[in-house]
Amino acid sequence: MPKMKTLKAAAKRFKRTASGKLKRGFAYHSHILTKKSAKRKRHLRQDTLVSAADQSNVERMLPYGK
Repeated sequence: MPKMKTLKAAAKRFKRTASGKLKRGFAYHSHILTKKSAKRKRHLRQDTLVSAADQSNVERMLPYGK
């Protein structure tokens, strides 16, 4: 059986926490920042966990637990 390939786009966007959950960043923080408030941009810098509904899809993209 051949090796499974990691989806490289997903590997760049998601990281595993120590407990095995998946961490992701927020969108809307790359351009057109002048009209966004400082509070909004500050909160977009934080990371959050992948939702339960998306967890299985993301894990399928990362077969070796990146």
